[in-house]
Amino acid sequence: MVKKTKEYPCEKCPGGDRNYLTSLDKADRLYLNNQKIVSAFKKGEDIFHEGSKATGLYCLVEGKVKVYRQGIDGREHIIRFAFPGEFIGLKALITGNNHTSSAAALEDSVVCFINNNDFLQLMIKYPEFTRNLIVSLSQILEEAEKKMTSLAQKSVRERLAETLVFLNNSFNLNSSDAGHAYLNLSRNDIANIIGTAPETVIRLLSEFKDEKLILIKGRKIFLKNPQELSRIAGLS
Repeated sequence: MVKKTKEYPCEKCPGGDRNYLTSLDKADRLYLNNQKIVSAFKKGEDIFHEGSKATGLYCLVEGKVKVYRQGIDGREHIIRFAFPGEFIGLKALITGNNHTSSAAALEDSVVCFINNNDFLQLMIKYPEFTRNLIVSLSQILEEAEKKMTSLAQKSVRERLAETLVFLNNSFNLNSSDAGHAYLNLSRNDIANIIGTAPETVIRLLSEFKDEKLILIKGRKIFLKNPQELSRIAGLS
Protein backbone atom coordinates (compact mmCIF):
# COMPACT_ATOMS: atom_id res chain seq x y z
CA MET A 1 0.00 0.00 0.00
CA VAL A 2 1.26 3.47 -0.93
CA LYS A 3 -0.28 6.73 0.25
CA LYS A 4 -1.34 8.84 -2.72
CA THR A 5 -0.56 12.52 -3.08
CA LYS A 6 -3.03 13.12 -5.93
CA GLU A 7 -6.34 14.60 -4.82
CA TYR A 8 -9.54 12.58 -5.15
CA PRO A 9 -12.40 14.93 -4.14
CA CYS A 10 -15.58 13.12 -3.09
CA GLU A 11 -17.77 15.29 -5.32
CA LYS A 12 -15.85 14.08 -8.38
CA CYS A 13 -15.76 10.40 -7.47
CA PRO A 14 -15.99 8.30 -10.69
CA GLY A 15 -18.63 6.12 -9.06
CA GLY A 16 -21.29 8.62 -10.10
CA ASP A 17 -24.72 7.88 -8.63
CA ARG A 18 -23.24 5.07 -6.52
CA ASN A 19 -21.21 7.61 -4.54
CA TYR A 20 -23.48 8.65 -1.67
CA LEU A 21 -20.97 11.21 -0.37
CA THR A 22 -21.94 13.65 -3.13
CA SER A 23 -25.12 14.43 -1.13
CA LEU A 24 -23.14 16.05 1.70
CA ASP A 25 -23.01 19.82 1.99
CA LYS A 26 -19.92 21.70 0.88
CA ALA A 27 -18.46 22.16 4.38
CA ASP A 28 -18.70 18.47 5.26
CA ARG A 29 -17.26 17.39 1.91
CA LEU A 30 -14.32 19.76 2.45
CA TYR A 31 -13.76 18.36 5.95
CA LEU A 32 -13.96 14.79 4.66
CA ASN A 33 -11.58 15.50 1.79
CA ASN A 34 -9.05 16.89 4.29
CA GLN A 35 -9.42 14.02 6.78
CA LYS A 36 -9.61 10.91 4.58
CA ILE A 37 -6.56 8.87 3.65
CA VAL A 38 -6.09 7.99 -0.03
CA SER A 39 -4.00 4.89 -0.69
CA ALA A 40 -2.96 2.89 -3.74
CA PHE A 41 -2.97 -0.92 -3.70
CA LYS A 42 -1.16 -3.13 -6.17
CA LYS A 43 -2.96 -6.00 -7.88
CA GLY A 44 -3.34 -8.88 -5.39
CA GLU A 45 -2.63 -6.73 -2.33
CA ASP A 46 -5.02 -7.05 0.62
CA ILE A 47 -6.86 -3.93 1.76
CA PHE A 48 -8.05 -5.48 5.02
CA HIS A 49 -8.08 -8.98 6.50
CA GLU A 50 -10.81 -11.20 7.88
CA GLY A 51 -10.87 -10.94 11.68
CA SER A 52 -9.22 -7.51 11.82
CA LYS A 53 -10.84 -4.62 13.70
CA ALA A 54 -12.97 -2.27 11.59
CA THR A 55 -11.53 1.20 12.29
CA GLY A 56 -13.20 2.94 9.37
CA LEU A 57 -14.76 2.60 5.95
CA TYR A 58 -13.15 2.16 2.55
CA CYS A 59 -14.46 3.72 -0.66
CA LEU A 60 -13.11 2.44 -3.96
CA VAL A 61 -12.04 5.24 -6.31
CA GLU A 62 -10.20 3.38 -9.06
CA GLY A 63 -9.83 -0.29 -9.98
CA LYS A 64 -11.72 -3.40 -8.87
CA VAL A 65 -11.75 -5.26 -5.54
CA LYS A 66 -12.84 -8.74 -4.53
CA VAL A 67 -14.35 -9.41 -1.11
CA TYR A 68 -13.72 -12.98 0.04
CA ARG A 69 -13.60 -15.37 2.98
CA GLN A 70 -11.17 -18.16 3.71
CA GLY A 71 -12.87 -21.56 3.88
CA ILE A 72 -11.97 -24.35 6.27
CA ASP A 73 -10.46 -26.15 3.28
CA GLY A 74 -8.04 -23.25 2.77
CA ARG A 75 -9.74 -22.11 -0.42
CA GLU A 76 -11.02 -18.60 -1.01
CA HIS A 77 -14.76 -18.10 -1.34
CA ILE A 78 -15.48 -14.89 -3.22
CA ILE A 79 -18.50 -13.09 -1.80
CA ARG A 80 -18.75 -10.13 -4.16
CA PHE A 81 -16.86 -7.58 -6.21
CA ALA A 82 -16.63 -3.84 -5.57
CA PHE A 83 -16.38 -1.15 -8.24
CA PRO A 84 -15.53 2.59 -8.18
CA GLY A 85 -17.86 4.57 -5.96
CA GLU A 86 -18.78 1.58 -3.77
CA PHE A 87 -18.05 1.17 -0.07
CA ILE A 88 -16.08 -1.77 1.33
CA GLY A 89 -16.30 -2.90 4.96
CA LEU A 90 -19.63 -1.18 5.61
CA LYS A 91 -21.24 -4.07 7.50
CA ALA A 92 -18.40 -4.38 10.02
CA LEU A 93 -18.36 -0.64 10.63
CA ILE A 94 -22.10 -0.41 11.30
CA THR A 95 -22.26 -3.51 13.52
CA GLY A 96 -19.07 -2.65 15.40
CA ASN A 97 -17.73 -6.17 14.83
CA ASN A 98 -14.45 -7.26 13.29
CA HIS A 99 -14.30 -7.78 9.54
CA THR A 100 -15.90 -11.12 8.63
CA SER A 101 -14.19 -11.11 5.22
CA SER A 102 -11.07 -9.89 3.48
CA ALA A 103 -10.74 -7.48 0.56
CA ALA A 104 -8.02 -7.55 -2.10
CA ALA A 105 -7.31 -5.54 -5.24
CA LEU A 106 -8.12 -7.40 -8.45
CA GLU A 107 -6.09 -4.81 -10.31
CA ASP A 108 -4.09 -1.74 -9.31
CA SER A 109 -6.63 0.26 -7.27
CA VAL A 110 -7.04 3.49 -5.31
CA VAL A 111 -9.05 3.51 -2.07
CA CYS A 112 -10.16 6.30 0.26
CA PHE A 113 -10.27 5.50 3.98
CA ILE A 114 -12.70 7.36 6.29
CA ASN A 115 -12.29 6.77 10.04
CA ASN A 116 -15.29 5.41 11.90
CA ASN A 117 -15.96 8.52 14.03
CA ASP A 118 -16.23 10.79 11.00
CA PHE A 119 -18.41 8.31 9.15
CA LEU A 120 -20.79 7.68 12.05
CA GLN A 121 -21.22 11.45 12.52
CA LEU A 122 -22.29 11.70 8.87
CA MET A 123 -24.87 8.97 9.44
CA ILE A 124 -26.32 10.91 12.38
CA LYS A 125 -26.35 14.26 10.56
CA TYR A 126 -27.76 13.03 7.21
CA PRO A 127 -30.78 10.69 7.52
CA GLU A 128 -31.10 10.36 3.73
CA PHE A 129 -27.44 9.37 3.53
CA THR A 130 -28.07 6.68 6.17
CA ARG A 131 -31.14 5.45 4.31
CA ASN A 132 -29.06 5.07 1.13
CA LEU A 133 -26.50 3.03 3.05
CA ILE A 134 -29.26 0.70 4.27
CA VAL A 135 -30.44 0.31 0.67
CA SER A 136 -26.87 -0.53 -0.36
CA LEU A 137 -26.60 -3.18 2.36
CA SER A 138 -29.98 -4.60 1.31
CA GLN A 139 -28.78 -4.92 -2.28
CA ILE A 140 -25.67 -6.77 -1.14
CA LEU A 141 -27.87 -9.12 0.93
CA GLU A 142 -30.16 -9.70 -2.05
CA GLU A 143 -27.19 -10.61 -4.24
CA ALA A 144 -25.97 -13.03 -1.58
CA GLU A 145 -29.41 -14.68 -1.42
CA LYS A 146 -29.48 -15.06 -5.20
CA LYS A 147 -26.03 -16.64 -5.12
CA MET A 148 -27.08 -19.12 -2.42
CA THR A 149 -30.16 -20.07 -4.46
CA SER A 150 -28.04 -20.53 -7.57
CA LEU A 151 -25.53 -22.75 -5.75
CA ALA A 152 -28.33 -24.91 -4.37
CA GLN A 153 -30.50 -25.28 -7.47
CA LYS A 154 -28.35 -24.93 -10.58
CA SER A 155 -25.77 -27.19 -12.20
CA VAL A 156 -22.15 -26.07 -12.41
CA ARG A 157 -22.59 -25.38 -16.14
CA GLU A 158 -25.60 -23.16 -15.42
CA ARG A 159 -23.76 -21.37 -12.59
CA LEU A 160 -20.76 -20.69 -14.81
CA ALA A 161 -22.94 -19.26 -17.58
CA GLU A 162 -24.77 -17.09 -15.06
CA THR A 163 -21.51 -15.86 -13.55
CA LEU A 164 -19.98 -15.00 -16.94
CA VAL A 165 -23.05 -12.92 -17.85
CA PHE A 166 -23.15 -11.21 -14.44
CA LEU A 167 -19.44 -10.40 -14.42
CA ASN A 168 -19.48 -9.17 -18.00
CA ASN A 169 -22.35 -6.80 -17.19
CA SER A 170 -20.70 -5.62 -13.96
CA PHE A 171 -17.09 -5.29 -15.11
CA ASN A 172 -17.95 -3.63 -18.41
CA LEU A 173 -20.82 -1.45 -17.21
CA ASN A 174 -19.25 1.75 -18.53
CA SER A 175 -17.44 0.25 -21.50
CA SER A 176 -17.79 2.31 -24.68
CA ASP A 177 -16.90 -0.67 -26.86
CA ALA A 178 -19.03 -3.62 -25.77
CA GLY A 179 -17.85 -5.70 -28.72
CA HIS A 180 -14.30 -5.74 -27.35
CA ALA A 181 -15.15 -5.98 -23.65
CA TYR A 182 -13.71 -8.96 -21.81
CA LEU A 183 -13.27 -10.58 -18.42
CA ASN A 184 -9.78 -10.97 -17.00
CA LEU A 185 -10.11 -13.26 -13.99
CA SER A 186 -8.06 -16.28 -12.99
CA ARG A 187 -9.73 -19.66 -13.30
CA ASN A 188 -9.25 -20.04 -9.55
CA ASP A 189 -11.26 -16.87 -8.91
CA ILE A 190 -14.07 -18.02 -11.19
CA ALA A 191 -14.08 -21.43 -9.48
CA ASN A 192 -14.27 -19.74 -6.07
CA ILE A 193 -17.29 -17.73 -7.18
CA ILE A 194 -19.36 -20.67 -8.39
CA GLY A 195 -18.17 -23.21 -5.82
CA THR A 196 -16.31 -25.77 -7.90
CA ALA A 197 -12.79 -26.89 -8.83
CA PRO A 198 -10.61 -24.87 -11.26
CA GLU A 199 -10.31 -27.97 -13.46
CA THR A 200 -14.09 -28.01 -13.88
CA VAL A 201 -14.10 -24.34 -14.85
CA ILE A 202 -11.37 -24.94 -17.44
CA ARG A 203 -13.31 -27.86 -18.95
CA LEU A 204 -16.60 -25.96 -19.12
CA LEU A 205 -14.95 -22.86 -20.57
CA SER A 206 -13.47 -25.09 -23.27
CA GLU A 207 -16.98 -26.42 -23.99
CA PHE A 208 -18.39 -22.89 -24.22
CA LYS A 209 -15.54 -22.00 -26.57
CA ASP A 210 -16.27 -25.02 -28.82
CA GLU A 211 -19.94 -23.95 -28.86
CA LYS A 212 -18.80 -20.45 -29.98
CA LEU A 213 -20.34 -18.83 -26.93
CA ILE A 214 -17.05 -17.30 -25.78
CA LEU A 215 -13.58 -16.55 -27.12
CA ILE A 216 -10.53 -17.18 -24.95
CA LYS A 217 -7.20 -15.36 -25.31
CA GLY A 218 -4.92 -16.27 -22.42
CA ARG A 219 -6.79 -15.27 -19.26
CA LYS A 220 -9.14 -13.01 -21.17
CA ILE A 221 -12.69 -14.23 -21.83
CA PHE A 222 -14.80 -12.50 -24.50
CA LEU A 223 -18.54 -13.23 -24.49
CA LYS A 224 -19.56 -13.83 -28.10
CA ASN A 225 -23.14 -14.95 -27.39
CA PRO A 226 -24.32 -13.58 -24.03
CA GLN A 227 -27.95 -14.24 -25.00
CA GLU A 228 -27.36 -17.98 -25.26
CA LEU A 229 -25.34 -17.96 -22.04
CA SER A 230 -28.28 -16.22 -20.34
CA ARG A 231 -30.59 -18.93 -21.67
CA ILE A 232 -28.30 -21.69 -20.35
CA ALA A 233 -28.22 -19.93 -16.97
CA GLY A 234 -32.02 -19.74 -16.86
CA LEU A 235 -31.97 -15.95 -16.92
CA SER A 236 -34.12 -15.61 -20.03
